[in-house]
Amino acid sequence: MSASSSPANLKDAIRHLDTLPAMPVIAQKILALDLESDEGERAMLKLIEKDPQIAAKVIGLANTPLFGASRRVSSVADASMLLGITRVKAVTMGIAVMSSLIKKPTGKLDVQGLWLHSLAISLAVKILSQAMPRNTRPLDDEIFLAGLLHDMGYMVLNYLDQKLSDELQTRFVSQPDRFSAEIEAELLEMNHCELGAELARFWNLPDSIIAVLRYHHDPENELAAIGQPLVSMVNIAEKALVAIGISEHGSTEISPEEWQALGIDPSKADELITQINKQAEETKRTVGDFH
Repeated sequence: MSASSSPANLKDAIRHLDTLPAMPVIAQKILALDLESDEGERAMLKLIEKDPQIAAKVIGLANTPLFGASRRVSSVADASMLLGITRVKAVTMGIAVMSSLIKKPTGKLDVQGLWLHSLAISLAVKILSQAMPRNTRPLDDEIFLAGLLHDMGYMVLNYLDQKLSDELQTRFVSQPDRFSAEIEAELLEMNHCELGAELARFWNLPDSIIAVLRYHHDPENELAAIGQPLVSMVNIAEKALVAIGISEHGSTEISPEEWQALGIDPSKADELITQINKQAEETKRTVGDFH
């Protein structure tokens, strides 16, 4: 395929399952584990330890100031004590999924920037959840998995048609005054939201996560309901962090009604956005390379 090929080719490619990557084996195994049991936790940590790339990233994340380690973390077990088992699960899934979609060379897609953006969104959604009524907060593993995977459609596009992906990224950079969604609509028949959701569906990820991937730029869509409140939380996080990590331009306006829908007092909005951006800057300084 080429950047000049008809958009229908992209739609055709995503429908042919043999063109899509299989879910990484480690992700398949982790999804099958019962992490409510000690045995399941031990099995997951062993799986991570056997994958040097993922183990190094999990340990590296635990050592960033973001999580307040009082001493240097040097093992997956210590990292899980600090991060929590559900967060380790989500981070491991996110790393495995992104790694499976990386093509060498990576083309014009900024994979490092996408990793930074995705992690920053995860942490922003966590901050939002802490300001919500306790009984409406999503679980930690859902928060981190949704945040880490929400924009994986950009990687799916790069995997299926790198020339088209390169053209999209070129336009994002050369037309910074236009919303990314407009540019995607002009160039692609399936945008990154649709592409990411298709792969998530192919991998049988939870419906709530599929909804986040598909509707995080369209949270009012009635089909987003199965993923709420996560869909709206990711949408607000993206508006608060529109300039972090990758060249994705969108609206930065968050209405009082959007805060109220999450059970958050709009008078706390400025404070939350400041906190989110401060943490994102900290993430930018401390998170290691994603290869």
